[in-house]
Amino acid sequence: MATSKILYMKDCGTSFHGKHLKVALEYIVAREKTQDFRLVAGINCMPERAYEQMKATKHKFNSIDGRQAYHLIISFVENEIDADTAFELTEKFVKEYLGDAYEAVYAVHDNTDNIHSHIVFNSVNRMTGKKFRYQKGDWGKYIQPIVNRLCEEYGLSTIEIETDRAKPQEFYKEWDEYKDGPFVWSDMIMRDIDICLVQAGSYEEFLSMLSEKGYEIKQGKHVAVKPMGMKKFRRLKSFGEDYTEERLRERVLQENLSTYKVETLEEAERIVYSKIPRGKRAKLTTLQKRYYARLYRIGLLKRKPYSQAWKYREDIRRMHKLQEQYLFLVNHDIDTVVDLCDTKESLTDKKKEVSKEKSKVYRQRKKCEDLFEILEDMQHYFNAEQAYQTGKEYFAKEHQKWCELEQKLKDMGYTYDEVLALKEHYRSEIARTREEELSLRKEIRVAESIIKEIEEEDRDIDKIEEKEISRDEQPRL
Repeated sequence: MATSKILYMKDCGTSFHGKHLKVALEYIVAREKTQDFRLVAGINCMPERAYEQMKATKHKFNSIDGRQAYHLIISFVENEIDADTAFELTEKFVKEYLGDAYEAVYAVHDNTDNIHSHIVFNSVNRMTGKKFRYQKGDWGKYIQPIVNRLCEEYGLSTIEIETDRAKPQEFYKEWDEYKDGPFVWSDMIMRDIDICLVQAGSYEEFLSMLSEKGYEIKQGKHVAVKPMGMKKFRRLKSFGEDYTEERLRERVLQENLSTYKVETLEEAERIVYSKIPRGKRAKLTTLQKRYYARLYRIGLLKRKPYSQAWKYREDIRRMHKLQEQYLFLVNHDIDTVVDLCDTKESLTDKKKEVSKEKSKVYRQRKKCEDLFEILEDMQHYFNAEQAYQTGKEYFAKEHQKWCELEQKLKDMGYTYDEVLALKEHYRSEIARTREEELSLRKEIRVAESIIKEIEEEDRDIDKIEEKEISRDEQPRL
């Protein structure tokens, strides 16, 4: 039996539209979850460059903002399927549900008791540029029926699809980086386990310290914990071999604060290489090398000639310059040299005005430096504050710091949103004046180059005329 649910990823704003998409892609292809990337694949894109390709598709169709992607999860019953079969089933689902229209990356995670697969696909159709639309009831009409049919093909059990209209909505919600992503629970739980472990003198004391930190502990066949704010228990052994009950009983006797510091330092110095392994190019054997050398000597195999573009580099540069000068004359409707000089003076005056305006904006922004320093500190705690507001009590200290900084702004007569808008205003104004200044500077440079060429031509004509006059004045024999 396999159940499915679909999540959507919202836009994170102009600074990083696809933040959730990038985080989700990194999460689903994690080495430790996918047998060293063996259980990772893509459709219409390469997994190692999926984010860049999806982003390029959005830019191509000018559909950068709005919903960024969708995240499908298919969960299988424990011990009913192996990882390879799940991977094969997921591949068939992706090809049938998405086809050639969307870029997608899919992966199977077998690091937990129940094997499950993740599918992340772009919200923009790579062929038409239209956005993917999930409508109410699509889960019951299309997604789960395909999963059920594929399960039947592989001899797996299926689930009955509820006809109640309210039910399918439970499987479609916003992808939350804090709740569905890797940000909080796994790393936080493992960190607390490690900290309690090195301080405890026995396994029982270790469990007691976890309980004091607010964890609810369930002991049975498998030890499981649940921190405040988390809905389900997590088995400790799901974090890896070092977190099974037997291994934890060994570690509590072996590890202490000194060993923890050494291990932390060694982990910090570890070099991380490329996530997606690339196949090595096959080397030529000795016989193959001799054969290719012989082909080259008799002329059947020739070395590629070097590019000859360098010969035309100066001509190309001159062509671009002439095009630039021509467009300048057309855009400013210049017919005479007088018009050209007047336009240059006008552009120079305008550039001075823009430079003064830019300096004025810089001076105004400097007066708000104290506000922006507080804003920068608050942005450091922004993610933690968002998590706290959704019920994650673990971030209480960060929330307290956020409130202190918020009060500082309030005492100065501002709110967080007002200072954020003020900073964005100055940033956009500086960018606008700087861009305008550069544009004017470029046009002035073009005008000066045209004037210089006209002056050089006039000098050449004067020289020719002087020669002709001097030749006419010479006495004839």
